[in-house]
Amino acid sequence: MRLNINLATHPYEDAREFWMRWGLAVALLVLITVALIGWTVHSWTMAGRDRHNISQLQQMIAGRDRERSEAQTFLEMAANRSTREQSQFLNNLIRRKAFSWTLVFEDLERVMPASLHVVSLRPGFNEQGEMWLDMKVLGDNRSAAVALVHSMEGSAHFRNAQLVQEGEESGGGVIANVVASYIPEDSKRSAK
Repeated sequence: MRLNINLATHPYEDAREFWMRWGLAVALLVLITVALIGWTVHSWTMAGRDRHNISQLQQMIAGRDRERSEAQTFLEMAANRSTREQSQFLNNLIRRKAFSWTLVFEDLERVMPASLHVVSLRPGFNEQGEMWLDMKVLGDNRSAAVALVHSMEGSAHFRNAQLVQEGEESGGGVIANVVASYIPEDSKRSAK
């Protein structure tokens, strides 16, 4: 048996080394491709579950919105108007009764600068049901009122503190009107 090998026209190639190098690279690319396809399929199925959960939640929200609008329509009927007004009145009384002057003054004591004192304090509620405090404070200078607003902003019990009005007092001091929303300790615990 005779083999004719002409190295000039057919150079020698080591096919085994070629397939070892490039075969390993191709196998690695195939594994990466399979992993990416698997990850894509998994993500697609998880997204399908998420879409299903979102549609269920949207249906629940729509149902609750329907119930709310039906209840609102029922409450707005002329026959139920007095009951609604009475319940709003009683709810406002309960909210006001739950107001603790002791807690308010304890919280104010923590944020009040030494050169400032409260002249009047009036609690109230806004449309969202948040408690607001409208207070007049008397101090030596304007910087004490500004310091009060800044310390109220850093407090856990006061939000949206604003220096609404300020003026000179006849005795040489400054009287200022400060408004802030108040979050009592009990409502913070119930929100958690």
